[in-house]
Amino acid sequence: MTRSDMIPIRPSKPTAALLLAAFLLCGSPNRAAEPTPPKSCKILVVDKENGWPVPLVELRTTNHARFVTDNAGTIALDDPALMNQEIWFDVHGHGYGVKKDGFGFRGVRLTPKPGETLKVEVERTIVAKRIGRLTGAGLFAESQKLGEERDWRDAPLFGCDSVQNAAYGGKMFWAWGDTTFARYPLGAFHMTSATTAVRPFDKFEPPLRPRFDYFLDDRKLPRGVAPMPGPGPTWITGYVALPDKTGRERLVGCYRKIQPPLDVYESGLCVWNDDREAFEHLKTIWQKSAGGKEPQLNIDGHPAFWTDDDGKRWLLFGNPLPRVKLEPTFEAWQDPSKWHSLKPQESLAAADSDRQVKPHSGSIAWNAYRRRWVTVFMETFGKPSAFGELWYAEADSPLGEWGPAIKVLSHDNYTFYNPRLHPEFTPEDSPILLFEGTYTQQFADRPQPTPRYDYNQILYRLDLDDAALEPAQTPAK
Repeated sequence: MTRSDMIPIRPSKPTAALLLAAFLLCGSPNRAAEPTPPKSCKILVVDKENGWPVPLVELRTTNHARFVTDNAGTIALDDPALMNQEIWFDVHGHGYGVKKDGFGFRGVRLTPKPGETLKVEVERTIVAKRIGRLTGAGLFAESQKLGEERDWRDAPLFGCDSVQNAAYGGKMFWAWGDTTFARYPLGAFHMTSATTAVRPFDKFEPPLRPRFDYFLDDRKLPRGVAPMPGPGPTWITGYVALPDKTGRERLVGCYRKIQPPLDVYESGLCVWNDDREAFEHLKTIWQKSAGGKEPQLNIDGHPAFWTDDDGKRWLLFGNPLPRVKLEPTFEAWQDPSKWHSLKPQESLAAADSDRQVKPHSGSIAWNAYRRRWVTVFMETFGKPSAFGELWYAEADSPLGEWGPAIKVLSHDNYTFYNPRLHPEFTPEDSPILLFEGTYTQQFADRPQPTPRYDYNQILYRLDLDDAALEPAQTPAK
């Protein structure tokens, strides 16, 4: 081989014409040619009665593809296999649905096409109206796929459990139990918290746009605000603001320390520190290591203020019906010897049958529109879904007699527990009563978790002028 054979051959410099031809044939040399994705088809699910968008309605195909509406009642359908042909969708809506066809199927036929909008009307079969999801990510995920709700920003969490609320310092304080994040299945376990205006919503219909100001850590994630000493999660209950003897308002709660599987091993009292923006330990009431069961006379559930027939004002705690009463001061609250035990009503007569309904958890409030005390509570082992059935009842006194009870909400093999009334959110004379609860697969019979919605808070509405609630005005016999 000669030296000349070893000299690399240099290609001749391409002409401008050749470069232009290559660009036209191949596109930009810095970006590979990509197929243009098909446009989504928008499916909007609305309540036939009022035209409101309906969150948490699931459409399922015959090959088991699942699509769930967001807070705007929207689904962005982008599956190429479902486009430009007639598709059957089963409709599952936890109280919203369509009538059965001749074979007993509940669904609709749609022909999705890229860029088009299809509307599905559903009928509400429950008394309560679903307003939307309060917590978690992806509240408008389907809408944003379609270029809508571009200004919406989700909270930095995926799910949270069982709310506590208290108006304090001119704001509404919210606290939740265990909280999940995107980065790992284990999240925050010492009560995450946020604030809003005392009346956080200017309207009470979908789409719901909750905006929480969370207490964050250095990573800009919601942090635990109640790290009481000892291993395991901290849960707070009995969240309330009370004046002390100097007139200063104090935000307080009763904490529980939890060990596997879900056992309480310590309970006590804690107080909010405004400077640290966290709860601090005040007093230990009971420890399992000391022997004996947790005392029956203990603060649990949600507060309600009540003036008795003698004109004396009390603070009541119950979950749902009152179990404890005390003077509404910081000093009486921190002294268990000043707590008084109450015996709550064990069951309520159902308005539509002869059976008795046993309350499991919930809350009560005075309602100026009905001029009575009202409650929304979860039934113990209700049907068709254990811990998924909610009832409404009234009483002339918070101590009872309560009932008859009217079922206002039912979930299809899904749990909806620890409902919390929000009387502060609406004007005093409003016929609208709002409540929320935790929507979770826990305790149900092996359901498929609902994407984005599972382990989150959902807000519902009762219209107290609804004829379906009239039987509640009749005192129980």
